[in-house]
Amino acid sequence: MKATRLRAAGLAVALLGALVAGSPASAAPDTAATEPATTDCITDPATPKRQFRAMWIASVTNIDWPSKASQTAPDQVAKQQAEYLAWLDLAQKLNHNAVVVQVRPTADAFWPSPYEPWSEYLTGVRGQDPGWDPLKFLVTESHKRNLEFHAWFNPYRVSMPAPGGAGADLTKLAPNHPARQHPEWTFAYPPAGVAGSRLYYNPGIPEVREFVQTAMMDAVNRYDVDGVHFDDYFYPYPSGTHQVPDDATFAAHNRGFTDKADWRRDNINLLIQEMNAKIKAVKPWVRFGVSPFGIWRNKSADPLGSDTTGSQSYDIISADTRKWIKQEWIDYVVPQLYWYIGQYPAADYARLVPWWAETVRGTRVQLYIGQADYKSGDPVYGPFWQNPRELSDHLTLNRSYPEVLGNVHFSAVQVRANRLGATDIYAAEHYSRPALVPAMPHLPAKPLLPPVVTGAERSDDGVRLSWRQPADGRGPFGDATSYAVYRFDSGERVDACGFADASHLVGTLRADDATAVQSFVDATAEPGRTYTYHVTALDRLWNESLPSPARVVR
Repeated sequence: MKATRLRAAGLAVALLGALVAGSPASAAPDTAATEPATTDCITDPATPKRQFRAMWIASVTNIDWPSKASQTAPDQVAKQQAEYLAWLDLAQKLNHNAVVVQVRPTADAFWPSPYEPWSEYLTGVRGQDPGWDPLKFLVTESHKRNLEFHAWFNPYRVSMPAPGGAGADLTKLAPNHPARQHPEWTFAYPPAGVAGSRLYYNPGIPEVREFVQTAMMDAVNRYDVDGVHFDDYFYPYPSGTHQVPDDATFAAHNRGFTDKADWRRDNINLLIQEMNAKIKAVKPWVRFGVSPFGIWRNKSADPLGSDTTGSQSYDIISADTRKWIKQEWIDYVVPQLYWYIGQYPAADYARLVPWWAETVRGTRVQLYIGQADYKSGDPVYGPFWQNPRELSDHLTLNRSYPEVLGNVHFSAVQVRANRLGATDIYAAEHYSRPALVPAMPHLPAKPLLPPVVTGAERSDDGVRLSWRQPADGRGPFGDATSYAVYRFDSGERVDACGFADASHLVGTLRADDATAVQSFVDATAEPGRTYTYHVTALDRLWNESLPSPARVVR
């Protein structure tokens, strides 16, 4: 329970009333969080106030974190922790506000799970206890930076191909692996003995679907995650002419379906629908998102499809992502639009963004775009990806579609690589200011009181602000999870429109539950200049309070 900032709830109510009465006419309180109404303001598209910004941090085959070298380091735990903190440093440098971290890459766990073995990507040995709780560390350190933590799970993949992975050999899995205890739950695809063969849990078996949900929900229940994230691996991607070996499963569990393709899609639909319900039943604020392959269906196969000719996730991996959006079984979708703009009819980025924007329009599902940083500057992907501006051009194009509320970059090592200077370019042109995570008004929230600034003074390291949060989480008011600090030049007129974009947003910080007084140092404040500051409170879902009364620093 948070330390009480001010105990007098009556004073808090009076303060809220006074602030609302004294606010501009356009700043009437919102029903959820009383944040300023800014719909009529002119804003700078280069500095949006709200935009989801993240990078995927992949653990499978040690792509991003932890590094394979860390497994043999004499100070393995310290090295892995330092590596992760370096990724958070990069996220902060780029003004990201979230990380999407893979914590269940192959039916294993990055936490002490009672259901599945420790991941081999921590120690190099399947099932070996690393001697610490990585997931607890990942979440705690992310929140210290006020970064959302989205736990990335792969639902059905059990192994990676040999020689690096277990391949199709159950005996090479950890001794206590559930797949070894229930070999009937699995299949190999492609078949054992074929290059690239690996093991999957069979999505058509009800007990399997229940088990993988239980295993993933263990992390949701026990850790303070902000989101649950699935990637695009459901049924395996086709390999040659090999068929998924599920005839017997279809015969035993068809639920009345006569078409196997429809049945497979329904199996995945059930996974998504049930997982969303389970998350919301225990933690309604936790966002559920999926990052599917970027093409649902082509227009030639379905009039509702996109103007493309590439592979269709609806058909090849049984992922009916359009249905998940229309049924609102997910809170956000991150299509992997890993193609360039123009001259690529199979999958033109400029054709797919409007299709996804239209698909989410009118729903409560938020659209973020998956960006292929891994292709930038790599000759194997052709000349278009030798353009250092390609990724920045993607983000510029996104501005034409208000439904696009952010981007997720694949993956962390590629973002850091900054080939051709592409990361520097899109960061300068699109992420120059901090941004708040887009709010989700359909999820439960209580109104927030504005902070009361109790101190503002210059110091050697900048301007130091301090404040208290009235009636935090008490009575009808919500908990302040974090705060946003805005700075205006002296004499600048401050009304609701001053808070409409991020041009005045100095930064955000996580609430410190251990103290009643919160503080922030504006290290970018210039000596000799007079500033006006306002602070707002943000809840778990980034709903924002009205701004605090102005505090001038001369």
